[in-house]
Amino acid sequence: MSEKKIRVGIIGGAGYTAGELLRLLINHPNAEIAWVHSTSNAGAPIASVHEGLIGDTDLAFSENYDLAAVDAVFLCSAHGKSREFWQENKQPDGLRIIDLAQDFRDESEGYVYGLPEAWQQRIEGAQKVANPGCFATALQLSLLPLANAGMLATPVQITAVTGSTGAGVKPAATTHFSWRNDNLSVYKAFEHQHLKEIRATLEKLQGGPVDELNFVPVRGDFPRGIFAISHIDTDMTLEDARKLYEDYYRDAAFTHVAPGAIDLKQAVNTNKAIIGLEKHGRKLLITCAIDNLLKGASGQAVQNFNLMFGLPQTTGLKLKPSAF
Repeated sequence: MSEKKIRVGIIGGAGYTAGELLRLLINHPNAEIAWVHSTSNAGAPIASVHEGLIGDTDLAFSENYDLAAVDAVFLCSAHGKSREFWQENKQPDGLRIIDLAQDFRDESEGYVYGLPEAWQQRIEGAQKVANPGCFATALQLSLLPLANAGMLATPVQITAVTGSTGAGVKPAATTHFSWRNDNLSVYKAFEHQHLKEIRATLEKLQGGPVDELNFVPVRGDFPRGIFAISHIDTDMTLEDARKLYEDYYRDAAFTHVAPGAIDLKQAVNTNKAIIGLEKHGRKLLITCAIDNLLKGASGQAVQNFNLMFGLPQTTGLKLKPSAF
């Protein structure tokens, strides 16, 4: 492979996902950051906003951007802004696009849904990828092997707890530290916006409709990570379930079936998804831990970037979990 770097640009550079994306791309051996656009921070050093990057980069946010000067662009603006961006800008021929918002997760306008564990070959040949949502990633990875085996014909019960960074960098009543600390709350029960993309993937794999996905999201009192707890009634033994999951994820770069119980710290600060399996009577319990900002956002975006440019999926993503 040529030593020439892949030039990238970032639109919407001030948020949490952009900060994590910058951290990954600065250390990516095949990427060169050409510009980072932020209307609200134009001219300011990137490290003045993303303070974890002090000493890692001298780049500043730019007011302007040149899509013709880059090979790939990451869209990190708020949901709804990506469609607006392309209404105002022409897509240069050959530009690869990775969108971290939800605007094109329905695969409209030529986008491919960017969940590598389901659609790796499609991503490899894609020009435009819509990165999955954070809850969507954790829940789909919990259930993909069952859908692939046609086993989602009975309801699935799901509870998942997310860190506060999943709500974005802009403060709100339910993300403010004094409210969130030492607190838990349910929100959007059975109606979360990610259910649409979750169901779309599972039904494609199953080859038909799946039963109820009874999802209760919970706001956690920690900054990052998602811990998803799902259970479904089945006569399958634990040994058979383990074989089903291990076979499905045998070649997955980042999704791993643990030998025993799992915890959130095994995944936080990495692009991993760690899956645990238990059997209690007829109930198969599936637990899944991811980092909402990495495997649930920016890490998966870089994983898709690697696939789109023919690089090993793990390039720039060999990260250490917090663990302790």
